[in-house]
Amino acid sequence: MSTAILSVSELTRHIKNELESLFPRVSVRGEISNCKRHNSGHIYLTLKDEGAQIPAVIWKHLAGRLAADLRDGQTVVAEGRLEVYPPSGRYQLICTSVTDAGEGALQQAFALLLQKLSKAGYFSAERKRAMPKIPKTIGIITSPTGAVIEDMGNTFHRRFPAVSLRLFPVRVQGTEAAEEICSAIRYFNNIREPDLRPDLLIVARGGGSMEDLQPFNEEIVADAIYNSHIPVISAVGHETDITIADMVADLRAGTPSIAAELAVPDRSELLRMIENLQNRQGTLLQAKLAGAELEIDSLRNSYAFNRPLLHMKQCDDLLANLERQMEQSVRTGYLQTAQRYLSARQHLSLLDYRKTLARGYALVKKEGAVVTSAQCLHLQDRTELLFHDGSVTAVVTEPVRS
Repeated sequence: MSTAILSVSELTRHIKNELESLFPRVSVRGEISNCKRHNSGHIYLTLKDEGAQIPAVIWKHLAGRLAADLRDGQTVVAEGRLEVYPPSGRYQLICTSVTDAGEGALQQAFALLLQKLSKAGYFSAERKRAMPKIPKTIGIITSPTGAVIEDMGNTFHRRFPAVSLRLFPVRVQGTEAAEEICSAIRYFNNIREPDLRPDLLIVARGGGSMEDLQPFNEEIVADAIYNSHIPVISAVGHETDITIADMVADLRAGTPSIAAELAVPDRSELLRMIENLQNRQGTLLQAKLAGAELEIDSLRNSYAFNRPLLHMKQCDDLLANLERQMEQSVRTGYLQTAQRYLSARQHLSLLDYRKTLARGYALVKKEGAVVTSAQCLHLQDRTELLFHDGSVTAVVTEPVRS
């Protein structure tokens, strides 16, 4: 059986199709050599190790976004796809990302921890706490030297100088930094005195490489922020840097200065708001007073309000009439009684026995009793004769004649 004879182009095309379909995406670790940036903006280099090498290309659009300049001798992890270039009959790696080999390991650890904490609910929006509107005390966890603390201090002084700042100095990079950051968070949370306990914590540092920011991607720091009873703002690196601490924190700030902006209100805005509230309160009070005055005037002029006064006046008039009637009644009664008294006295005077005696009659008494019949007298009875002007004693000397 004879073998088909292929042209160079045909063979190269078969190789290209097979190779590119087998390796649509690969990650390669190697040392950079022959690194050159072309005038077009593309970067051409070779990745090698002790046993082999492969040419690689970084196109202009990616080259402009690289975090750092690439250099010969640097060990990197390049991701991309294999491509066969027929004119030169060679294959090359078309890079879609290039990171320092150390950063590649950190990226992998970052991704694994991100997945773990996400499943545990560390990034859940429901558990994140609201920031205090006007914090009295803020705990700051950062390096005591450098531009970060100075920039934050200037921002706090400009926006809200009344806030009390408490700094817990820590290292923000290196192997011991993560534990110091955790200790600072625990320290502030364990304060029991209300005047000393912060209302808010800010964990901050300036920008840097992924390795520099590694303490803020440690699980122990994530746990400390997650378990903090005090709300936490994370302000690590520049706005483009995202750390695990940023995602766990209750609020993420792009820079430490932005964290200070977010932590406190602007005193000028507060003063304007207070002035507006005072003006509004004054306007509302004046409106209430005016409304109350109108309501009072309406009540004073209303029939319901004036009716008691009219009723009282009617009662006063009725009472005066009753007094006059009572006085007239008493006077009339008195005069009638006096008249009856005089009439009775006159009648009584007519019945007075002394007036009868004055007309020549005498009253006979026997043993103190009035004698009304001659039959009551016997011989030798001793009697008393009463006249209108005196009395005498008499003795019956003759028998009574009928």
